[in-house]
Amino acid sequence: MGRKGSFIVKEIQSNYLNETKAVKIYLPESFSPLNKYNICIMQDGDDYFQMGRIATLSDRLHTDGEIENTVFAGIHYKNKADRRKRYHLEGAEHDAYTNFIVREVIPMLDEIIPNLQMGRSRALIGDSLAGSFALSTAIRYPNTFGKVIMQSPYVDDALLRKVKATPNLETLDIYHTIGTAEIEALLSDEKKEDLLTPNRELFKLLQEKGTNYIYYELADGDHTWKYWQRDMERLLKTMFN
Repeated sequence: MGRKGSFIVKEIQSNYLNETKAVKIYLPESFSPLNKYNICIMQDGDDYFQMGRIATLSDRLHTDGEIENTVFAGIHYKNKADRRKRYHLEGAEHDAYTNFIVREVIPMLDEIIPNLQMGRSRALIGDSLAGSFALSTAIRYPNTFGKVIMQSPYVDDALLRKVKATPNLETLDIYHTIGTAEIEALLSDEKKEDLLTPNRELFKLLQEKGTNYIYYELADGDHTWKYWQRDMERLLKTMFN
């Protein structure tokens, strides 16, 4: 069965990263310059399109009227080392990558996708380290991003310090999941780490910040796309209804 929507790919010659980065964009079937759209920006973009099945869900949920007009834009990483140095708060290229998203990707998307050009119409979504990146970037640029979706985010002292130092997060809508089996999460470096405990600490902090905050613990969920994909329909309906 063919896609109802359509893919376009835009390349950005980034001044911050000194390389060309591709942004893969999925437009709903009814896309029209006369309408306004939410924009959901996905780090680990190929994973969200392939394992997260975003395009398939977009087709169905738009057809059934279960989400508002939403465009999904994915940006992928070169390798594990590239991913860590750009997504991690203390990564060597974290600031450069953040500037790439805010100062190069956003203006490009605003030019081709009609939207309100306000935080509430833009979302950042990510799994693991990409989820941490989503939250930290929205905290830093709350007028640019109003929605954060974190699936099993990698929570460490750097992220917790950033949340603690933020007086309030009342402009953000946040969706946060963690699996109850992630007490021993297998990460991309093949090491096992307890992600459940620090995610519960993050949960307590975010509850105190005045944000519109939704938190789920996925029963027996582990640090894999098997569980993240199962939750995709609910999170899309919740954040873009």
